Amino acid sequence: MDLNTIETVRSARTRADLVLAAGETFLGGGTWLFSEPQPHLTGLVDLTTMGWPAIERTSRGLSVAATCTIAELSRLPQPVFFQAASALLASFKIWNVATVGGNICRSYAAAAMVSLAVALDATALVWTADGGEYTIPVAEICTGNGTNNLADGDVVRRIDIPARALRARTGFRKIALAELGRSGAVLTGRLDSGGAVFTITAATLRPVVLRYRELPAAARLRSDAEDAPGYYTDPLGAADWRRAVSAVLLEEIRQELLPWS
Repeated sequence: MDLNTIETVRSARTRADLVLAAGETFLGGGTWLFSEPQPHLTGLVDLTTMGWPAIERTSRGLSVAATCTIAELSRLPQPVFFQAASALLASFKIWNVATVGGNICRSYAAAAMVSLAVALDATALVWTADGGEYTIPVAEICTGNGTNNLADGDVVRRIDIPARALRARTGFRKIALAELGRSGAVLTGRLDSGGAVFTITAATLRPVVLRYRELPAAARLRSDAEDAPGYYTDPLGAADWRRAVSAVLLEEIRQELLPWS
């Protein structure tokens, strides 16, 4: 879609270029930005010209730039990266343009990169408009379906995934009412040296993270899933359906993560 109110497009090269003027917003891949009218905007600041390396491996784990595309991330060897990317209702064209940071910052309940980041205990490094920065778990960024606690002018610089999560055994499930429909529930499980972690996204307005010292019993996991807050109803699924399928699919993941005999 043409954004016919845009008067300026700036290519950001330094952090100083990220200070927004009135009417400006940040441009990553633009797959959402250009999908509907934005009459309040008069300028764009392109983040892709900052030159951030898409993916960097460190002794602490993996650093993923906000401007990394979903296609780039999906090619990492751990299965959960491709699985999460596949939960995004989008063509390969979108995969090659849409950015990890953009998907997280839109903060929709069914945001595939939120599901991935929460599943792997990722944190986000946020640059603030006043020149500061802070780190926050991605699970705590989202406050609702399409809302978050980022301030105007904040930039997600990167997400960091700890090494222990990358070494973990993982399980993944997605369900939708239509074969090619938006996710009604996305469930993950992870078993590593820190214990067992199960997450519920898409089914709830904000991510739900369930942590255990070890794999929980089936009854405990089902009870915790059913009692989780934030199940909601919209045209893509009723709250009671989302609650029920989340409990069922988390049990499937728990079974998958049971120790090999």
